[in-house]
Amino acid sequence: MTIQELADMVGGTFRGGAGGGDTVISGVASLNEAGPGDVSFFHNARYMSQLSRTCAGAVLVPPGLDGLPIGTVFIEVENPSAAFGALVGKFSPPPRARKFGVHPAATVAESAEFDAEKVWIGAGAFVGEDVVLGEGTRVEANAFLGDGVKVGAGCHIHANASVREECVLGDRVVVHCNAVIGADGFGFDTVEGKHRKIPQVGIVEIGDDVEIGAGTTIDRARFGRTVVGEGTKIDNQVMIGHNCVIGRHCILVAQAGIAGSTVLGDYVTVAAKAGAAGHLRIGDRVVLMGMAGATKDIAEPGYYMGFPAQPMRQAKREMAAVRRLPELLSRLMGRRGDRGGE
Repeated sequence: MTIQELADMVGGTFRGGAGGGDTVISGVASLNEAGPGDVSFFHNARYMSQLSRTCAGAVLVPPGLDGLPIGTVFIEVENPSAAFGALVGKFSPPPRARKFGVHPAATVAESAEFDAEKVWIGAGAFVGEDVVLGEGTRVEANAFLGDGVKVGAGCHIHANASVREECVLGDRVVVHCNAVIGADGFGFDTVEGKHRKIPQVGIVEIGDDVEIGAGTTIDRARFGRTVVGEGTKIDNQVMIGHNCVIGRHCILVAQAGIAGSTVLGDYVTVAAKAGAAGHLRIGDRVVLMGMAGATKDIAEPGYYMGFPAQPMRQAKREMAAVRRLPELLSRLMGRRGDRGGE
């Protein structure tokens, strides 16, 4: 399609370039891999050097960006990353035709409820007693759905994922490979010098439009529910403990960990390797930056870093002060030397 058609599709305006809006684009690519027939995007200042060298036929950029190289066509749009995502589907190969039914090598309990003409259950999958599957749901090879599991419409349970007994998934939930939903929470009492397991009899409840990454684990509640709210997106290898409540539209990034009974508000971000201790309350729109550790409640929205996690500005001041300690110590020792070691 032409650049003018691209601009119209994403609601942007173009400028620059010799061919103008009639230049034809036939693919999508990153800034450093794009050729004259590709469209790319720019949204982060750290890639400015790639932008200056790109061979892309067109680049999506935020409005009013200065210092753009001459000769490239730029399409100004409010959110270049989101606009690029919308374009990717236009240039991608068409998806494989969806097939429905139950593979002969699947194990499905007679009491399971679903329309075999509107779901897919792959080879080696296990679907237990009284499982309910909504229309359009796909259960891929070797996935496990325990007794009493309820899965909404349009869900996708990828290969080798496990959803343990009685857990509930809303509509359009995606569970990637090897994720485990509803494993026992880590609960033990020490009695007479021995660790005795505390029964974990609750469930996990996942809201609509949640995506759960590969290798992520979400533990069932000791009693009641572990909850993940609508629209939350969870990266690979994230750990969510028993009885946690994760709010709506949160982001939890790789290797983040939330200990048991902690509550996250809405639109909370937990960056890579960050975490929260148990029984805390983290308020709406809090961002725990990479490797931050929350050890107490956080109510005010904003960015928090370090261990224990504290507001970013305060943490940076303390880090700067620590870096100065060798210099300050050297100066102090020098003064003592000048005074004859007094």
